[in-house]
Amino acid sequence: MSLVELIAQADERGLAASGLACLDRCIPLLGGDDEVLRPLWASLAGGDAWADWEERVTKVRGELGAGDAWGEGGAAGLGPGGGSAEDEAALLARRMLAAAPGERSARALREWADACSVAALRIHRLLDPVGKASEEGGSSVTAPREGRTEGMSPLVAAELRRQVTVLELLAGHGANGVRQALDVSTEGRRVLRAVVSRRARGVELRSVSREA
Repeated sequence: MSLVELIAQADERGLAASGLACLDRCIPLLGGDDEVLRPLWASLAGGDAWADWEERVTKVRGELGAGDAWGEGGAAGLGPGGGSAEDEAALLARRMLAAAPGERSARALREWADACSVAALRIHRLLDPVGKASEEGGSSVTAPREGRTEGMSPLVAAELRRQVTVLELLAGHGANGVRQALDVSTEGRRVLRAVVSRRARGVELRSVSREA
């Protein structure tokens, strides 16, 4: 089943976990520590229909300073930014958090999960060390989300697999799958943090070479 089909069939908890996992893997771009989203994961794992979700979303937004990053159109505003690839990737990550819905309706959560899926794949393509995003169709990630995965780089392919795995875990296990989904997200966050660190070191080395 394709990623688009999994999102279309997911329930509210699965959709929230899908969006949250995408955001969690991109936290290195926002300067947040690895535990900043734990309260939201705890809400999803709870047996009380995660009644405190909205309060915790608001708190995390404040901690990461994402309240002014909506862009036009709410979740649909997860569009390209300007500047470097790192700048655009950080803007996409910030908009993911800013667009997180407080209401726990299937419609709002599905829109958010879908937007986060697109944004996370675009972030991984932008930061791909292979550096072939422009040659492979720019920012379009429609094909892999629909199951057409030919020519994907390892970094983007791994992100796609993680998105699919999270949705499958929640579909199969409900609240009991949240812990495993968090583990999948944690692995992806470590990968992206390493990519961001390597790119930063490369910029520093190029700067030193120019000064020399």
